[in-house]
Amino acid sequence: MLTFYYAKGTSALAAHILLEELGVTYQAVEVALAQGAHKQAEFLQINPKARVPALATSEGVITENPAILTYLGATHPEAEMLPEGAFARAEADALNAYLCATMHVAFAHKFRGARWADDPAAIEAMGAKVAGNLTDCAALIEAHYLRGPWALGDQFTICDAYLALVPGWLSKAGVSLDQFPKLAAHWAALRARPAAGWVIAWHEK
Repeated sequence: MLTFYYAKGTSALAAHILLEELGVTYQAVEVALAQGAHKQAEFLQINPKARVPALATSEGVITENPAILTYLGATHPEAEMLPEGAFARAEADALNAYLCATMHVAFAHKFRGARWADDPAAIEAMGAKVAGNLTDCAALIEAHYLRGPWALGDQFTICDAYLALVPGWLSKAGVSLDQFPKLAAHWAALRARPAAGWVIAWHEK
């Protein structure tokens, strides 16, 4: 039995979508971030980074969305959600790495600028760049991915679960999804899938 640690309104949405899409048997544990549960000793034993998502397996705990998504895809090959072949796999890794290391970090500057600076003026300046940076990120994805209807072509993959985070990032930064028709269509297609749609609605409650 897998144990999935998550919180609503966080990037745990991506892994949660994939768990449901794969039909995996798992226990979901909501971590009360507002009450500081992620900083308590009990959770720090699970993930010393004090962040969600985290996935406890029989072999140990996996953290970070790219790793969790890849693990789930690799352990459920029958679903064909992890691209086969060195090049196809590298393309998936490249998109997921971009979402993790570039776009998510750009978004984090809006609410968590104190991670990078102590000067209030510097934090404010970082926040002012968020909308423009996210617009650039979305434009790159719009132009070079979403080969349709899914990120890498006809097959729904682990990348599509991760892309579910993009509309929320854009919205919270005040960037309209409407200017990115491929991303908007992808979001609509995700919400129309029974499993993904259920998870998205759950996280929006």
